[in-house]
Amino acid sequence: MKPSVRQLHPYARALYRAAGLSAADLGRPLIGIANSYTDANPGHAHLRRLVEHVKAGVREAGGVPLEFNTIAICDGIAQGAGMYASLPSREAIAASVELMARAHEFEALVLMATCDKIIPGMLMAGGRLDLPTVVLTGGTMRPGKVRGRVVVASDVKEAQGALREGRLTAAEFAEIEARACPGCGACSMMGTACTMAIVAEALGLALPGSAVGLAESKERRELARRTGALAARLAGCGPRFRELVTAGAWENAAQVALAVGGSSNAVLHLLALARAADLHFSLRDFDRLGRNTPLLGRFKPSGEPTVLDFHRAGGVPTVMKALGKLIHSDARSVGGKTMKQIAAGAKPPGRLIRPLSDPLSGGPGLAVLYGNLAPRGAVVKPAGIVPQMLTHTGPAMVFESEEAVKARLTRGRVKPGAVLVVRYEGPAGGPGMRELSLPAAMLVGMGLAESVAMITDGRFSGATRGPCIGHVCPEAAAGGPIAAVRNGDLITIDVPGRRLHLHLSAAEIKRRLARAKPPRQNIPPGFLRLYARHALQADQGAGLSDR
Repeated sequence: MKPSVRQLHPYARALYRAAGLSAADLGRPLIGIANSYTDANPGHAHLRRLVEHVKAGVREAGGVPLEFNTIAICDGIAQGAGMYASLPSREAIAASVELMARAHEFEALVLMATCDKIIPGMLMAGGRLDLPTVVLTGGTMRPGKVRGRVVVASDVKEAQGALREGRLTAAEFAEIEARACPGCGACSMMGTACTMAIVAEALGLALPGSAVGLAESKERRELARRTGALAARLAGCGPRFRELVTAGAWENAAQVALAVGGSSNAVLHLLALARAADLHFSLRDFDRLGRNTPLLGRFKPSGEPTVLDFHRAGGVPTVMKALGKLIHSDARSVGGKTMKQIAAGAKPPGRLIRPLSDPLSGGPGLAVLYGNLAPRGAVVKPAGIVPQMLTHTGPAMVFESEEAVKARLTRGRVKPGAVLVVRYEGPAGGPGMRELSLPAAMLVGMGLAESVAMITDGRFSGATRGPCIGHVCPEAAAGGPIAAVRNGDLITIDVPGRRLHLHLSAAEIKRRLARAKPPRQNIPPGFLRLYARHALQADQGAGLSDR
């Protein structure tokens, strides 16, 4: 039996006995298991079963598993008004895990999460707590099939635009809706959920090869048992979270996300994690890394392969092997191996994960643009853009909300060449920095992704493709230049040149901003009002200021 390194006080022992612990248990390491199980999210609905295997591993290694829970919003379900709550929920998740672990003084943690805001929220808590920590992601759902074609969740959104344009029948649309998501797990595409699972593994916090395998499988159950056992073995002797999540590990995670065309939301989350772990990184560091990291893989929705294909091709270890000299090979994994050792045992790069000598493109999966429209930066996913739209100049069509642009698209009144500007959707202006995944997907379904761009101070889904630029900073609600744009103003997007330019003089922008009148916000009382009051800008991770 492995002894605990801390002594419980008598009152705690009495109360733990009431919760079912024995006298022997009270002398063993107490391992906190933060489980984000919920019936309301398919990425998490199976975690109630999976956690039993984590607990078994903890017990096998001499620890005592103590499970507690936190919330888990599904971004796909929380569209429209529900999306106001999505990004702020990351802060609530981080706080709930942090406070529970501080109060009970667990000796190690297992973080169980699958989806978009839950993985980063738990990672932020880990950075604050600095305990021995092991991450277990919930895995990926099987892709669906419709008439011999592989379909995933993002296909449902794009099908809405195709239905509107008469490119799909109602029966075909219903078939896609019914079959795109056939079971539990993260959506089988390179969206935010799978990107953040990949990030967790690339940081060294999860077992090698665990990021995006099948959710409901023998492999995932075995990973769960091994994760629990590892957490119990690390109690009292480490390594601690910040010993693994170093500056080198952070750069590794960013480069892996860039190399596989990961979600632009990873930028927000990695910046917020750096803040939580007391690392000093900025949006310009993403730009620096992006210029040196080629695109080595393209997965749905930007390509045809799914993330399960990515897993079968070798996953994160193979990307590390492919990146070679670009990664910090001395960074360590929670299991004790260095990234160099993990990469050495990985499958070789090939058709789906390309070698560094033969990338899909010399440019990255993500890019940071600057200019007089985004003085503090904006983020775009070049991997999802057709070549002719990487540079584009067009007249602005301005919308003050997601609902306004969706209504315009529903009426079909958007001309090719336009640049749709959607503002007051930033961290404070929304509040909550809603994702504009539905209007972006409608553009694709309507056949406009090769001629129409979209710019916003909000954000996009990891499933978004097309010339969609988000995170424009400063946001309109903070007096950013995006608040000065009027219908018909020319805007130039230059992704290769990393430029986002509004064709107005500095004096005219200043004059317009002085007269700008933000739309009236109707923020409900409670957490959203607190978030709107204290939200940081997108280039700082859009978290809550604690200063």
